Amino acid sequence: MAIDFDVEPEFQEQIDWVQKIVTEEIEPLDNFMRAGRTRDGQRLDKNSWDAIRAYIKELQQRVKDQGLWGFHLGPELGGPGLGQVKLCLLNEILGQTRMGPTIFGCQAPDTGNMELIAHLGTEDQKKRYLQPLLSGEKRSAYSMTEPHAGEPGEFKCSAVLDGNEWLINGEKWFTSNGASADFLIVMAVTDPDKPLLERASMFIVDRETEGVNIVRNVHGLGTPIKENYNTGPGRGGHAYIQYDNVRVPASALLGEEGAGFVGSQTRLSGGRVHHAMRAVGVCTKALDMACERALSRKAKGELLANLQMVQADLADSYIQLKQFRLHVLYTAWLIDKVGAYTREIRKEIASIKISAAKVNHDIIYRAIHLHGALGMSNETALGDMWMSAPQMGIMDGTTEVHKANLAKLMLRDYEASDDLFPTYHLPKLIEKAQDKFETVIKNYIAK
Repeated sequence: MAIDFDVEPEFQEQIDWVQKIVTEEIEPLDNFMRAGRTRDGQRLDKNSWDAIRAYIKELQQRVKDQGLWGFHLGPELGGPGLGQVKLCLLNEILGQTRMGPTIFGCQAPDTGNMELIAHLGTEDQKKRYLQPLLSGEKRSAYSMTEPHAGEPGEFKCSAVLDGNEWLINGEKWFTSNGASADFLIVMAVTDPDKPLLERASMFIVDRETEGVNIVRNVHGLGTPIKENYNTGPGRGGHAYIQYDNVRVPASALLGEEGAGFVGSQTRLSGGRVHHAMRAVGVCTKALDMACERALSRKAKGELLANLQMVQADLADSYIQLKQFRLHVLYTAWLIDKVGAYTREIRKEIASIKISAAKVNHDIIYRAIHLHGALGMSNETALGDMWMSAPQMGIMDGTTEVHKANLAKLMLRDYEASDDLFPTYHLPKLIEKAQDKFETVIKNYIAK
């Protein structure tokens, strides 16, 4: 199969439509939400917020009418079943916005949770949780990481079977959307004596269940810490949650008992690809801003665009972005071709997850540096973008862990040399070549 990233003219029209609604509707919504107040400085009252929510629902309906709602989903779940390459082309547009994924029904962490429940859920779980999630009626969270560790072997949050109920106890940290979610998917150790990959299970827990306590809402760098204690409805952030004798029915188990860690990888692999896709959009926007700034600003009477060091930065950013985008597209194409997360595909996913952190850091930093004081301020989107660089190196597995796994996957394709010298040792290769060409010469002379 030839590697081809072209799309049909009909889908190109869809891409153009997405770009148009992003530019005309979603980016202005992003900017309005940043201020959260009217032109005369007044805070929005309840009626005003109701109007904004109605506007968002109207945009979501336009997306549904276009057939692009939940475009990451297959037809069996009500999505268009586009394939990963087309997802990449759409996600890199939405990656330039904050509200875009919500408008298109493909926001994290809901997307990964949809896939988990679709693959592992019972019919009752699909009816109660998946369908409302697909329609946008409910929001979810994935409660896995713990305050003391993000590594599965160190997890302490436990679930013990007590009659026909599971009793969950422990703490979870950085549960994105946890404070405002309708339900949580909780990873808990069900048998600490089993091998690592068989110790934990996943449970669906309604957030209003007794014993689910939101300690605080953790935010990213630069947000005043007082915001961490605002855990009211609709608040963003990453919840710190205590599960204190939380009782859930046996039917709350998601998938097989002991299959939590294995199941989580299905969710995380897809999420890592989508993070990389959207990173392309973030970096594209940062580079666009840098280019405009270079053409608009002077230093000592000379346009920044004419300065060689600025030119070098712009060139480096362009090359990094193009190489990264092609690698992401190749990974998407490979997933479409194979249809499963094989070892070869996991190798590429690890690669783009590693690259995403580096590309975000380098391109966004250069853009900030080029903007000078304005780049350091909160009056451009660069500050928000800058937060994505360290996040990309930590969420869904740290860069260091992915590098170690990538190296292991790479080395499986090689074998050690059993000789004193390696197989590529030139003296040995020259001797083999001499033997070969002695025969070639003898055969030629004998003719």
